[in-house]
Amino acid sequence: MSPVTNNKTKMSWRWLSAELKRREVYPVIVAYAIVGWIILQIGEVTFDPLGLPKWVMPTLIVLVIAGFPVALLLAWMYDITAEGIRRDRIPSPDREIGDDTPSIAVLPFLDLSPAKDQQYFCEGVAEEILNALTRIRDLHVVARSSSFQLSSQAGDVRAIGRKLGAKAILEGSVRKSGRRLRVTAQLVKVADGYHIWSKEFDEDLEDVFAIQDEIAASIAEALLETIGEREREAIRAVPRTDVNAYDYYLRGRQFFKRFHKVDIEHARQMFWQALDIDPNFALAWSGYADCHSFLMMYVDPDPVHAQQADRASRRALELGPELAEAHASRGLACLVGRDFKNAEASFREALQLNPRLFEAYYYYARTRFHQGDLDMAARLFRKAADTDPADFQSRCLRVQILRGTGHEALAIEEAREAVEVLEKHLEWHPDDARGLHLGAGSLIALGQTERAKNWLRRALELDPDDPIVLYNVACNFATLGEVEESLDYLEQAVEHGTVSTDWMRNDEDLASLRGKPRYEALLQQVEAQESRHLARA
Repeated sequence: MSPVTNNKTKMSWRWLSAELKRREVYPVIVAYAIVGWIILQIGEVTFDPLGLPKWVMPTLIVLVIAGFPVALLLAWMYDITAEGIRRDRIPSPDREIGDDTPSIAVLPFLDLSPAKDQQYFCEGVAEEILNALTRIRDLHVVARSSSFQLSSQAGDVRAIGRKLGAKAILEGSVRKSGRRLRVTAQLVKVADGYHIWSKEFDEDLEDVFAIQDEIAASIAEALLETIGEREREAIRAVPRTDVNAYDYYLRGRQFFKRFHKVDIEHARQMFWQALDIDPNFALAWSGYADCHSFLMMYVDPDPVHAQQADRASRRALELGPELAEAHASRGLACLVGRDFKNAEASFREALQLNPRLFEAYYYYARTRFHQGDLDMAARLFRKAADTDPADFQSRCLRVQILRGTGHEALAIEEAREAVEVLEKHLEWHPDDARGLHLGAGSLIALGQTERAKNWLRRALELDPDDPIVLYNVACNFATLGEVEESLDYLEQAVEHGTVSTDWMRNDEDLASLRGKPRYEALLQQVEAQESRHLARA
């Protein structure tokens, strides 16, 4: 057998093993073996005393053996959930990375513009190249949130590559001056630090899309030796637009990632500016829809936001049916509109188009949580974390579910991982209130109560009126058994913004509050608010 064939065989077995684990086939094998053995033992003990014909026992053995591949096939194809049997259509975020699998991390491009005010544009260019590379199925791409925490200025590229687990690093710079654009890009081999490919582009600003395409295609060719027309089409999947609209879009995306309500409003304005220039810009419609979905979920339950999210996400999908981001935005809009069936269908379609799209896994998980399917929500949060190892939200919410459903040992194990990820995140973003209040729950699971309270106090100092901060502070105090203090914060959360009744009902962190008069009154108040908003919708 040739080395190439041997490598492919090993990769195939690794992929098969990973898929069997993901689809939870191994537990079915064990369960079937146990049940089959019990059935045969019962038959052996009871058939003779019952006077059954001798052919019954061999027939039973044949049926048990014949049922084994059927059970495997069903386990492979379907998930068993609290709401019944569901077809498993969720693709794995990534196959297991083998020694011969090409991998790359894209670092944020440096801003060499005269005024040093184009970092949003530099990061946007690098991110679009990263997104294009994720569409190449034979190439492993380190998630943005991992690679964008680092910079080629922060140390040796080889050390950065080893830290990120990548075999190659793309670094570069952008100089934007007026209508001229100079982009340099270098692909560096982590093993020895030598350049695999490099090029400098000195073009008009309008050529930015062609530059991004060429860089992505050149990298794919360098790492995979050759790429076909299908891969080239995947790289060119992002629709073109006016460069000024693109500039507003990149500004909007930078604001949106900060997650604060004032930044979401700024992002909404930037996306609208982009659409004012190019009404057919699908990604801007997607971003605009997400802003209204977030405002509805986290800030203001006015049904106008749900209506705007619905219209904008439909328009994004109409203009970009091939964009996974458009399907994910549509799913999020359906989620805030409580259309859970279509939300799930949209997230599954997004994952078919891009199995590495973190947002699709994350909001799919939240959709399941809203419906009370905590087991499936926990599994999807795990997939989100596997897709983006630097994300703390999916990890912390999974820990919350595991702890609330009695899986204490696993919750403690994964809480350690969540805190480790969060500590790295907070080194770069010490003022991230969301990281602090979500991470407090994992600290509580680890028994680090005082540290958890310090993180909660810090989160409140940063965003004292944010309803999501207040809600999660209430959850953590409820977990600690400090009922009255928890209810104080929960009342403030309801007063300052939107709180979901689904989340209140299914959130096991609030278990110690249920049945308390103040809690029940709050739940009725939130239900009444939701009813009024639905009537206005």
